[in-house]
Amino acid sequence: MDMITISAKTMDEAITKALLELKTTSEHLYYEVVQKESSGFLGIFGGKQCVIRARVMGEEEEKNKKAKAEAERKAKAEAEKAAKQAEEKARLDAEKAEKARAEAERKAKEEAAKAVQEKASEEKAVKKSAAPIPEKPAEKPQSQKKYSEQRDYEKKRYGKREGRADSHEKPERRNAEAATEKTEPKVRTEVKMDEAVVQAKAKEFLDQVFGAMGMQVVIETVVDAKEGELQVMMSGDDMGILIGKRGQTLDSLQYLVSLVVNKETEGYLRVKLDTENYRERRKETLETLAKNISYKVKRTKRPVSLEPMNPYERRIIHSALQNDRYVVTRSEGEDPYRHVVISLKRDGYNRRDRYPSRRDNRDRDGGSRDKRMEKPVIEKTEEGFE
Repeated sequence: MDMITISAKTMDEAITKALLELKTTSEHLYYEVVQKESSGFLGIFGGKQCVIRARVMGEEEEKNKKAKAEAERKAKAEAEKAAKQAEEKARLDAEKAEKARAEAERKAKEEAAKAVQEKASEEKAVKKSAAPIPEKPAEKPQSQKKYSEQRDYEKKRYGKREGRADSHEKPERRNAEAATEKTEPKVRTEVKMDEAVVQAKAKEFLDQVFGAMGMQVVIETVVDAKEGELQVMMSGDDMGILIGKRGQTLDSLQYLVSLVVNKETEGYLRVKLDTENYRERRKETLETLAKNISYKVKRTKRPVSLEPMNPYERRIIHSALQNDRYVVTRSEGEDPYRHVVISLKRDGYNRRDRYPSRRDNRDRDGGSRDKRMEKPVIEKTEEGFE
């Protein structure tokens, strides 16, 4: 079909005129641009119209156009698919590299921990081999041995009766031992050590632990040779992780550091781990708790059992109430469930001792006391605290 020439202000208007004149659709229209539109100078002078030549395409041309469009679509889809595959491959390679790096770090940490354990075992074996062999205790004389055998025989024969007697004597003996433990100060033996080595060992161990946890912690150590104590202060971000619930994590770290540093000393070196002044704050909390529970015991006349505590926290409770006239403290149970029990003293608790009156003065002068104020019966109740 012959081509027609169409002119209009814009390209779209020219194509629309061609479609109307040829009575066809845009899918079947073939056109060539002879001249593009131009606005001229300042859009007023020298403007040009758009000129195109158009005709209706034949069947062969339409097929070629469709084939070309399909080829372009397929090429574009394949390019997008190749780009996605390349991106997925890059992501998988990055994940593999990250896994390999993490595995290498894990193996390095395991090897470091294994090396530390092997070194500690070797040092322990060396110390054990260098330790003096204990002398064999001297044999008992024949007469003493015979007396011991006779006493064992009597215990087997009258065990139940002796057991009942022991059960009556046990509370008094336990209270006497607790009083001795609280009143008599322990004499600490001198600890022989190299302070620089002890501090370096503590820092090295804690650095390995915090490195495995991925934490940045500043560690400061101070050795008090007179008291035989190593103080370790830690500071950093998010120290609550190291404290744990009621200081359990901090106590566990303190125990591990104690095991490490005492391999380098002659005698026992006490270790105190602290962060964000937690020990002092915990001490104030326990002292307040002890006073509140002692008031409850005086009011209800019933003993109260606290939750299980470590020796350091039990000592704080004992010290806080050791000068109280009306209550007594004792420790019961075995670790890790050993706890403090606060109860009235054995000699009885009388409110008149705290709030004297005229009638009490008359009673002291010879009058009879009220029988209702006799010593109450104490029943143990297992109560904890939060």
